[in-house]
Amino acid sequence: MDPNDEIDVRGPRFGAALTTVALALVLIMGSVWLLAWQALCFAIGVAAGVQRTPYGLLFRTVVRPRLGPVTERESPAPPRFAQGVGLLFAVLGLVGYAVGPEWLGMAATACALAAAFLNAAFAYCLGCRLFLLFKRGTSVRI
Repeated sequence: MDPNDEIDVRGPRFGAALTTVALALVLIMGSVWLLAWQALCFAIGVAAGVQRTPYGLLFRTVVRPRLGPVTERESPAPPRFAQGVGLLFAVLGLVGYAVGPEWLGMAATACALAAAFLNAAFAYCLGCRLFLLFKRGTSVRI
């Protein structure tokens, strides 16, 4: 992988912090529209990469210029996979809130919230860990 393709590790963590706030508000307010917004952010992360999500653009244009130089970079593949996992839970949440049962919406949103919080607070990305397990499990051994 080309080192120029790697991303600043602080960007996905910043996005996870905003995701945590958004998903907490969804649970408090039961807002289908806010969950739909978060699902859209996840979908953009899957399709275009986490650095091109609205949160990634905000990080790149507003936050990163105020921080010190990048000291740690990572491959964009694990965070991109994590966005897919988040999208899956957001879609399940949307189904639960929009057509029922409501507990499905709350449970799926709570799972996504827990994962986002772990990344934001402790830099522990569950979706990234799943990516590594999936990659290890599907690699061809000779």
